[in-house]
Amino acid sequence: MNRSVTAVLFGTFTLRFSTGLTGGLLVYYLADLPAFGGISVDSTTVGILTAAYYIAELALSPLFGYLSDRFGAHRIMQVGPIFGLVAVFVTAFVVDLWILGGTRLLEGGAAAASIPSILGYIALATSGDQSVRGRAVARFEAATLLGIGLGIVGAGPIFDAIGRGGFIVNGAIYILSFAIYRWGVVELHHEATDEERQAGTQHERPRALDLSRYRAILSSPRVWLLAPTWIALNAVLGSWTTQSVFQLVREPPPRFENQMLMQGFSPTGVSIGFAAIGIIFMAGLWYWGNRFRDLRRTSIIAIGVIGALFMLAAIFGLNHAAELGLPVQLLLGAIAAAGLFVMAGATPAAVGLLADISESHPADRGAIMGLYSVFLGIGQILGALLSGPAGDWAGIDGLVGSSALLIVVAMLPVQRLRASEHLVGTR
Repeated sequence: MNRSVTAVLFGTFTLRFSTGLTGGLLVYYLADLPAFGGISVDSTTVGILTAAYYIAELALSPLFGYLSDRFGAHRIMQVGPIFGLVAVFVTAFVVDLWILGGTRLLEGGAAAASIPSILGYIALATSGDQSVRGRAVARFEAATLLGIGLGIVGAGPIFDAIGRGGFIVNGAIYILSFAIYRWGVVELHHEATDEERQAGTQHERPRALDLSRYRAILSSPRVWLLAPTWIALNAVLGSWTTQSVFQLVREPPPRFENQMLMQGFSPTGVSIGFAAIGIIFMAGLWYWGNRFRDLRRTSIIAIGVIGALFMLAAIFGLNHAAELGLPVQLLLGAIAAAGLFVMAGATPAAVGLLADISESHPADRGAIMGLYSVFLGIGQILGALLSGPAGDWAGIDGLVGSSALLIVVAMLPVQRLRASEHLVGTR
């Protein structure tokens, strides 16, 4: 991979680190909001504020994907950190939930501006080389999830140390992301092949907003075969990266005292746990990202879905293992870790399929890869809105139940997707 792709991946890490840090800080901030002069917040409100971020990413990603195709990925990816910088500075000084909702929308806009252009850039830079593409999309997912994970991990001790001043610290990370995109990345352009020139099919950048081009992309059966599985998997991830933190740190209602994972853990303790989870997931991403030449994308997705079911079953058992002894608890923890490792492969495989689809529309890579954020946004919104009431209803057990339902949904289209995988150029 060339220097610019490496810079893009590093910029993705810093951008997503800021996302995770803000998300983690906000959960702790909301849990302690009365101490800062605000009102008491429940699980459903946390879910709504989480969803607001992804609503903005979902709504704005198609627009910024188009702008990336129109003006170049390098220019548009620089817009995101500016939005994020404004959002965290405002968050640091307010307790009003409506204003905090507005900052979540603005930070979602930061992701919407950056991610489609980043993925379009990666798709173009890796065109024609599946081995490099496999490593690049796996590292993109690794940078995304490692960044978010380390941001969540860092949020605990930062909030314990300086409270909402952590939002100001996060502003410096957004500035670093801007600097990486501005001076570490060079613009790329699609070069027409000899076959395209001879056939007269070379693709040009759109000169104006042409909704028919986007409708053609959205009408592709290849896109909709992938959508349900990816949305459901993102919903599961969304449930556990935010709502689980709230369930772990809040003072448990009396009816949840039998749940071992709901004992009012400290933010720092939760961060240590998430650090271990992040290491396991990263290892899974690295392993499965290097299997692109050996396994079909849908095979990796199917294996990942099965791993997720084992993970959820083990978490449910662990949540009720307080009286079963340490050996049983360690065994259940090991099964959950193994399931997480296996599940990790599903996300880079899905990104790889979307990048394959973009080969049919080289002038619209930003718009196509913007669907990553659309599917991510729908999934995270769905996960946030399901997990909030589920957490109020049954605590960690509620999260397990809602996630299991989503995994069943993720499994349903995989066979049809596998039968049509040849449509996206997979061997």
